[in-house]
Amino acid sequence: MPNTDHMLRGTAVLFDLDGTIIDSRSGIIDSIHRSLRDLGHTPDPDHDLTWVVGPPLRDLIGEVLQHYDDTRCDEAMDRYRRNYETNGARHTPVFTGMREAINTIGRTGAQLFIATSKPKTLAETILTRAGLINHFTQVYGARPDDSGAEKPELIGSVLRDHKIDPHNAVMIGDRRFDISGAHANNVRALGVRWGYSSSGEMEEAAPEAIVAEPDDLPAHVAGQLTAAKLHIHAKTPV
Repeated sequence: MPNTDHMLRGTAVLFDLDGTIIDSRSGIIDSIHRSLRDLGHTPDPDHDLTWVVGPPLRDLIGEVLQHYDDTRCDEAMDRYRRNYETNGARHTPVFTGMREAINTIGRTGAQLFIATSKPKTLAETILTRAGLINHFTQVYGARPDDSGAEKPELIGSVLRDHKIDPHNAVMIGDRRFDISGAHANNVRALGVRWGYSSSGEMEEAAPEAIVAEPDDLPAHVAGQLTAAKLHIHAKTPV
C-alpha cells in the first residue's frame, strides 16, 4: 500500500462489526437456539438461519419466531440478550487478516469508528476482549433496549458528533444494511466478501467497490478516500 498518510488525515473509516471484523454467526445461532428452548420450542435443524447476522435484533427475533408461530418477541429478545452475553459473545473470533488491516488503516491518520447494530456496551466488550478497542475513536451501537440500531441513524450520528464531511468518510460492511445506511448519508461504501451477505446481495446493494479479502481492504479504503478528496479539490474554484 502506498504512503497515503498526508491524504487520509481528516478522514473517517466506519466499520461494521459482525461479519466484517468478527465471525459471530455461530455464537448468534447458538444463542437463538438456547432462547427457543427457553421458550419451550425444539429448534428446527432444517430452519435456515444463515441470514441472521446484520438485521436489528427485533426484526431478527420476530422473523425467527414466525417459524414457530410464536409472538412473544419481547420475552424472546430478553432471553436472547442474556444467552448471547453469557455464551454467544465468547464465540466471536476476529476474521483472519482483519487485525492487520485495521492496524494498517489506522496508521494512515484516518479516524476509525464502529457502527454496529449490536448494543454499544456489548460491542465494546467484544472489541476489548479481542484487543482491538484502542484502534477506534468511538463505538456506535444500539441502546440497551436495542433501539437506535438502524444503520442510517448510527452512521449519521458518527458524522454529526465528530463534524465529519460525508465525502471524507467510507463505511465498510458485509450486508446491504451497511451499504444503504452509508448511501443514505452520502458516504461511500465498501462491501466485503468474507461476511454473511447472501448471493447477489452485495451487487444489488451497489457499494462503490466489493473487497475480496481483508488484505485488500487498506488499499481500497485509501483509494476511495483519496478519490473523494481529489474530486472535492477538482470542484473547488480557484
